[in-house]
Amino acid sequence: MPFSACADAAPPACRVGWPFIAIYGMAYMGLWMALLPPILVGLAMRVSEIAPAHATGSLSLVVGLGALIALFGNPFFGSLSDRTTSRFGMRRPWLIAGATGGAVGLAVIATAVSVPQLLLGWCITQLAYNAQLAALTAILADQIPEPQRGMVSGIVGVSLPVGMVGGTYLVELLAHSTLAIFLVPAVIALVGAFLLAWVLPDRRLVAMQRLRYGWRGFLSSFWINPLRYPDFAWAWSSRFLLYAGVALLMTYQEFYLIHQLGCPSAAVPRWIFLSTLVQSAAVAVSSVVGGGLSDASGRRKAFVCSTALIYALALLMIAFATSYALFLVAMAITGLAQGGYLAADLALVTDVLPERETHAARNFGIFNIASVMPQSLMPAVAPGILLASGGSYTALFAMAAVLVALGAWAILPVRGAR
Repeated sequence: MPFSACADAAPPACRVGWPFIAIYGMAYMGLWMALLPPILVGLAMRVSEIAPAHATGSLSLVVGLGALIALFGNPFFGSLSDRTTSRFGMRRPWLIAGATGGAVGLAVIATAVSVPQLLLGWCITQLAYNAQLAALTAILADQIPEPQRGMVSGIVGVSLPVGMVGGTYLVELLAHSTLAIFLVPAVIALVGAFLLAWVLPDRRLVAMQRLRYGWRGFLSSFWINPLRYPDFAWAWSSRFLLYAGVALLMTYQEFYLIHQLGCPSAAVPRWIFLSTLVQSAAVAVSSVVGGGLSDASGRRKAFVCSTALIYALALLMIAFATSYALFLVAMAITGLAQGGYLAADLALVTDVLPERETHAARNFGIFNIASVMPQSLMPAVAPGILLASGGSYTALFAMAAVLVALGAWAILPVRGAR
């Protein structure tokens, strides 16, 4: 079966075949397997080995600077990808360079003997994998026709929980070797990137079509005029508000379990693992199903709005939960809602993406800021909410529910999608 149903047609006019979709999903999964386990487990482990007396502060420094680099690196490399005139195409060089650079960064982390070396390795890793992510995201607009975007977005959505669970499992399986913990996922990411680069019918940009890239172009890497492109601005706001609620849940889940549900400290890792497993399984199912239904109906806004509202209701369940069993039920509902939301929302954003032919990677990078920024912003806001409410996690997650509900409302003014 050919990778594209009509290989000579200009993308994204022709339908893509399942082999290409499968390899595209594998490349995403490999990226998440390499990038997420260091955040969840690997960096804390290495910091504890290198600087046990200052582990908390050192980890905050490394993770914080890494998040800052991710925030700006993705749209920056997206702009470079949109201007790439290589004979190998616009996206292929960044797929390979990103996966290779990420492997180098992870090797530096694995062999670091000081916190500055660890910081250097993580900065390299974030820069490189965000370059790869910029190219991967742009491929959705370049290659996938509108009738398939919901389904393919669902496959992309599945790759994150599968990569996260698979990468965490590898950490446990390879616990005897620090080098293997970091390099085995890096090799998997490299294989996925090379396979996708091999089958990708990449766009090529001739030099005379390339836009100039000075300071003005650099600054525009992080900005899209909301008055000129209101649909994109509303979609960006919706994603930001939903991820603000997600960030509060993920960041304060441990303290919530201890202080509201009375979880013993020794049982916290097991409780969080079970809740993550339940949520990830639900995300995997709803991403594929929701993406397919979104394609079949063509009603992206309805799916985005309804799934965001379901997520908000699940957060209210968590806010008022009195048992771990009820918490797990609510986490499963958040997974179902989040998977459906991400599949439909990514397809919707692709439909309304400004200047898709010339700035797809850059503009997707700007959109990804809406997912990354709340991870840094909400942990700074949450202490104020807790202080004002007397340390009430019910109040914190009720506020998270309000933010997510506002995210559902924010998608309604979008006119460029049904």
